[in-house]
Amino acid sequence: MKRKILLILIVFACFQSFGQSDEKLKVISYNIWNGYDWGKDTLRRKQLCNWVDEQNPEVVALQELCGYTPEKLQEDAESWGHPYSELLKTTGYSVGITSSSPITVISRLFGNLHHGALHVKINEINYLVVHLHPGSIKRRREEVDILKAYIQGYIDRDEDLMVLGDFNTHSPLDASLYEEKSDWLQKDWDNNKDKGLDGNMAVKMQLDYAVMAGFMSLPLFDSVWQSERTGKGMESFPAMVLTDKERKGIEIPANERIDYLMISENLQGKLTKAYVANGEENWYLSDHYPVVADFDMNEY
Repeated sequence: MKRKILLILIVFACFQSFGQSDEKLKVISYNIWNGYDWGKDTLRRKQLCNWVDEQNPEVVALQELCGYTPEKLQEDAESWGHPYSELLKTTGYSVGITSSSPITVISRLFGNLHHGALHVKINEINYLVVHLHPGSIKRRREEVDILKAYIQGYIDRDEDLMVLGDFNTHSPLDASLYEEKSDWLQKDWDNNKDKGLDGNMAVKMQLDYAVMAGFMSLPLFDSVWQSERTGKGMESFPAMVLTDKERKGIEIPANERIDYLMISENLQGKLTKAYVANGEENWYLSDHYPVVADFDMNEY
């Protein structure tokens, strides 16, 4: 009898442990900066892979996989314990995704998207990895219209969905944050004042919020904002590798939040924490900081 009770307890404990592993979902989105200088910066690649491994994520979305092949991405994936990976393309500025669970590719999107986008499904959650145009308001507005039309059906069907990556644009939720950065706004205007919608600031001292507002109108929800209720201290660009090139170690805070992890409404209640990992451990790993989101998939 004692043996039967012990066996039941062991089975129950194993079941409980299995269930707990399924509850946790950590997602990271990271722009890795020109594919580690098109493969030449092997040290930075190793350091970034080590950082990802320490986070123990279930899903990792990557941008700027320059010079990558499916085999090379799989090497990175396996370095942080992921047996599955998918690459959008092997030319230019590619995006990709890795996972601890099997990946189903739904679509590789190109068309009028500057870098393209990758849509996959993992454990019944849709992931759309994006990298929008870096230098044109007009082109980003065209891209958001394309992506909204593609996404809308999944929203209407109430499917779990994340759109994540480097959006290269600003959120209206952060408007008050940018009002405090007059020197930076002036510099941005000086760099863009003759470009109109073909630049990154079409109106003097006024950032463009139309692209992120477009995603929010679907609706999609900003996971970092949902978690932090502010973008202050959550800026994702530029990282210290650009602002502290001599590596003196004196922190120069990032100015902009242009990397996002947007989630569908039914994932909001499962979100437990989201943030931009812009601490010292990520200062010199890329020119962007990663976005990290934790979910409890048993929450309703």
